[in-house]
Amino acid sequence: MLDYLLQYGLFLAETLTIVVAVAALALLVAALAARRRGGFGPERLEVRDLGARYREMKQALESGFLGARERKAAAKARKREAKAREKEGRSDRPRVFVLDFKGDMRASAVASLREEVTAVLAFARPEDEVLVRLENAGGMVHEHGFAASQLMRVRERGIPLTVSVDRIAASGGYMMACVADRIVAAPFAILGSIGVLAQIPNFHRLLDRHGIDFEQFKGGEYKRTVTLFGENTDADREKLGQDIEEIHAIFKHFVVEQRPGLDVEKVATGEHWLARRAKDLGLCDELMTSDDYLLAANERADLVGVRFEARKRLATRLAEAVAVFTGGAEAALWASARDRRLSL
Repeated sequence: MLDYLLQYGLFLAETLTIVVAVAALALLVAALAARRRGGFGPERLEVRDLGARYREMKQALESGFLGARERKAAAKARKREAKAREKEGRSDRPRVFVLDFKGDMRASAVASLREEVTAVLAFARPEDEVLVRLENAGGMVHEHGFAASQLMRVRERGIPLTVSVDRIAASGGYMMACVADRIVAAPFAILGSIGVLAQIPNFHRLLDRHGIDFEQFKGGEYKRTVTLFGENTDADREKLGQDIEEIHAIFKHFVVEQRPGLDVEKVATGEHWLARRAKDLGLCDELMTSDDYLLAANERADLVGVRFEARKRLATRLAEAVAVFTGGAEAALWASARDRRLSL
């Protein structure tokens, strides 16, 4: 049985090597082509008039249902509105700046989020609003803490912050969401999971059975406790448990600071709930999709989509290609084994 598993593991390793080699070759060709064009493209901030989308949809419906005379009158009215907006130079209506954040284990989208927030804060007025459409199932503690701190910059400037959750804001995702002045969620979105998790496989007995020693040297008693390949002791496990409890306590304290009326002991059990139930528990404020929220906001404010696109290095593109082919499982295991990062 062991021989079969070893052979199977060797087969997987060979397959992965081939996949990585093909991806590396493809990206190398792309890199050479991009270098001739001056790189993978400059960093840029994209600003979109999201309200135009609603105007275009309305116009499309009008063309299908209105008669010729009504369509002509509607077209004239739109031209008058466009000229008025152009003459004013800017609208005196409040603005809703719309940001999108799609999370992963490392909250890698925070690189763009910090630039988007910086740009908005340089331009926003107190009567404006920031809406973040958030989709995040959680991940590493420090990465999601940094992402939450970016959203805190908006609140600290006194600009209203709304987070909209259509699918999920759990664990580290909820750490981000709770910063908002208001959380709106689709009825069946998942919210909560206020807890901390560490899970690490241990191969010590397997290595010992085959006469393989694993040696670890450290300066400082707690520089490394529970390990992937070494023999773990009860003291190691106890220390890791203490670390987890301390992070959980800080997590709970952070949540209750942002939402003082929340019964944090009731909801900080690691459980998650659908938004219908989460609203009763105080985890969100209103049941609504981001589409309905924007449709209503369009009546009172100008909708401005903001997205920052960063230049990606070859190494980043290679890592993304490998993640696509392997599902990211190997990368996640390696990260856990390398530095025992805790996740929310």
